Amino acid sequence: MIKVLHNNSCSKSRAILEHLDENNVAFEIIDIIQNPLSETELKTVLKKMNADVHAIIRKNDPLFHEKFEGQELSEEEWIKILVENPSLIQRPILIKGPVAMLGRPIENVRLFIE
Repeated sequence: MIKVLHNNSCSKSRAILEHLDENNVAFEIIDIIQNPLSETELKTVLKKMNADVHAIIRKNDPLFHEKFEGQELSEEEWIKILVENPSLIQRPILIKGPVAMLGRPIENVRLFIE
């Protein structure tokens, strides 16, 4: 089963859920706004993505521009910020066993679910 780190206010995230549903892919939704990830959970996701924290920061988000743009922050500082501000996490993120990926573009999702 695929776990989907999801934000319901995100149209791309909703579109991926629809795509998974249409293709009869079993998935579990983890609403990262209602149930924010812990620091450990976020670090685990990054490890499964084989990425650093910068790969999942929404740099086009107004909150990013208002509070964090131009700051030189460490990986640990960013992880704390993302735990406290889950709307800054790129979404959706799909997790399948030991592997995770950002759920776009849709072509990547198709390869991931096969």
